[in-house]
Amino acid sequence: VQLQASGGGLVQAGGSLKLSCAASGRTFSSYAMGWFRQAPGKEREFVAAISGSGGYRYHVDSVKGRFAISRDNAKNAVYLQMNSLKPEDTAVYYCAAGQTTLYSGSSPAHYNYWGQGTLVTVSS
Repeated sequence: VQLQASGGGLVQAGGSLKLSCAASGRTFSSYAMGWFRQAPGKEREFVAAISGSGGYRYHVDSVKGRFAISRDNAKNAVYLQMNSLKPEDTAVYYCAAGQTTLYSGSSPAHYNYWGQGTLVTVSS
C-alpha cells in the first residue's frame, strides 16, 4: 500500500483543516488506518484510528471532540477533519495503514505503511 497525505497548511488558532490520505491498491478496506503527528523535537504521537469498514473509530483524548477521522473505501481515502485548532496541534501529520482490519492500536509499530507527512501549522 502506498499512501499520500495532503491538506496541511497554515491556519490561525480556532480554525479548521481537513487532511486527506490517498491510498493505492485494491484492498484498502482490509486495512485499519491511523493518523499520527510529530512535533519538532518530540516523538511521533497517535491521533486517531479507524477500522477497515469505518465502523470503529478512536480518537486520543487531546483531540476528542475537535478532530474526526473518517474513510471512503470507494475512493481509497482516509480523512482527518480538524476543528478548533490550537497552537499545540502544530506538527507533521502522517497517515498509516495498520496490520489488521479491525483496529491496529496506538503504537506506530503496529502500522506497516506510512505516508510522507503533511505539515500543519497553527498560529496563535
